[in-house]
Amino acid sequence: MNPSLPLCALLVIALLVGCSPNAEPPSSPPNTGKTAAESSVRQHPEKDTQVAQPVSTLPQFLASAAPPPPARVDAKARPNEARLASGATTPASVVAQSPELGGLRAASEPTDRENYAHQEENPVKRAAEQPVSTFSIDVDTGSYANVRRFLNEGRLPPHDAVRVEELINYFDYDYPLPEGRQPPFRVSTELAPTPWNPKTLLLAVGIKGYNLPKTQLPPANLVFLIDVSGSMEAPNKLELLKPALKLLTRQLRPEDKVAIAVYAGAAGTVLEPTPGNQKAKIEAALNRLSAGGSTNGGAGIQLAYNLAREGFIEGGVNRVILATDGDFNVGTVNFEALKNLVETQRKSGVALTTLGFGAGNYNDQLMEQLADAGNGNYAYIDTLQEANKVLVEQMSATLLTIAKDVKIQIEFNPALVEEYRLIGYENRVLRREDFGNDAVDAGDIGAGHTVTALYEIALKGGGGSLTEPLRYGQPAAAETADRGNEIAFLRLRYKQPDSDSSQLLEWPIRRDQAVRETKDASERFRFAAAVAGFGQTLRGARYTGGFGYDEVLTLARSARGADPFGYRGEFLTLVGLARSLDPGKPGEQGQMVR
Repeated sequence: MNPSLPLCALLVIALLVGCSPNAEPPSSPPNTGKTAAESSVRQHPEKDTQVAQPVSTLPQFLASAAPPPPARVDAKARPNEARLASGATTPASVVAQSPELGGLRAASEPTDRENYAHQEENPVKRAAEQPVSTFSIDVDTGSYANVRRFLNEGRLPPHDAVRVEELINYFDYDYPLPEGRQPPFRVSTELAPTPWNPKTLLLAVGIKGYNLPKTQLPPANLVFLIDVSGSMEAPNKLELLKPALKLLTRQLRPEDKVAIAVYAGAAGTVLEPTPGNQKAKIEAALNRLSAGGSTNGGAGIQLAYNLAREGFIEGGVNRVILATDGDFNVGTVNFEALKNLVETQRKSGVALTTLGFGAGNYNDQLMEQLADAGNGNYAYIDTLQEANKVLVEQMSATLLTIAKDVKIQIEFNPALVEEYRLIGYENRVLRREDFGNDAVDAGDIGAGHTVTALYEIALKGGGGSLTEPLRYGQPAAAETADRGNEIAFLRLRYKQPDSDSSQLLEWPIRRDQAVRETKDASERFRFAAAVAGFGQTLRGARYTGGFGYDEVLTLARSARGADPFGYRGEFLTLVGLARSLDPGKPGEQGQMVR
């Protein structure tokens, strides 16, 4: 055997190993050509928390023969934006063939970290056992826009993302206006057969606040509190937020003023209070914002309230507008602690409006509850058109509170009513004793707001009840039976915006108010019933039987009425889309696929 062969083989192997891309390169002196951003981050780590003029903290890597080190993924970055350091487009086949990545496989779908409060639907109650129902009104609309976002993405929303009352109250209804400003709203009631169960009646309670053109609003002291943390770096977050707030800025007058505070790892002021006619200055401050870092929302809230108190206008609009995805991860992050913080701050007379943005890590529960605790309202902004609706078309309702701590209590007559069920408002239900307790917080009404609440009622002898009477239950008292025609008695409490004492309003609801057929009810009644049916269908159709998407469409089309902004037409489109996306019928297994 030729002795030179093994030596040749060894030389070939050595050359192959030396040319391998995984071989360690020879040691080299440290790279002194770092970018300014790298040097700033490494030599002055404390500057990471400066957010007054946010800058990108992503280093600009120089090209080299050796592969770059693994990318450091921000702990708060959206899960579906995480990428392998070797490239976001690495094919699954390459991953499978690589010995280092052999244990990984491509994700089947992005991780979803969205947060929704779980709420069981309000149960059916027997009037003989629990004749009184008490709840706080709600003018939020965030759930509707969020449901629309899910449907437009091609999927049905989770049950807990659907709050039926927010779907209903997304739409304006032509309830009669109050005759003056005292009381600041007018209450209407309507009674008709329930579309999904002709054996029951549907009671609609409608509230309409007095209108005030935005040109007649009192002077406004606004603080934009903007999340500029790393998770906000997305087209449907910070890049949508900036033009949305510019729409509001362009409505402001010289007597109005705006300050801008931001928060990421820490909080800072980027615009001191500025008159509303200096629109270029305000918009330039918005344009300078960029995303990066963690999220200390608690510190931002405290800073914003401090700015609002410093510029407080007696008799004016004093409000913080919080724009975020709600994904707080440093500082005060406990849900109840954040609510308590806002509840404490609202005593200063400054209200809080929350505007939600984004997907993937969206915290709906926090956004909705912070607005409630802050005597404000909550909207989800999925498009610039929605921003225009909330901040321009409904500017007076969004900014000016005309009645606060509005509570509704209905006492049902057990001589005539077998059962009742409140549709929606699950997280607004109050104890009976809370109604007369002025220390208990409730919802607020803005100028021009409409609020609708629906009850499904089963009358005695009507055949629509779902429960059996108690064997040892007490019969209706004789004096109650003598009320004859009264189905229920409606009570409402509210406070003036500058008062801590409530006022009481009362009305009887009579059986002879009911029309014989649903088609004879008003357009507003039928459209609200259609939206309620849609919301309940999305939540699983527990009480609506065979009333599905087709029935919702038929009822809504018949009650579309005047639709100047096209919102009701869009609703019809969304119902048709949900019907196409739902693989089953209500009650079947397919309905559970979300």
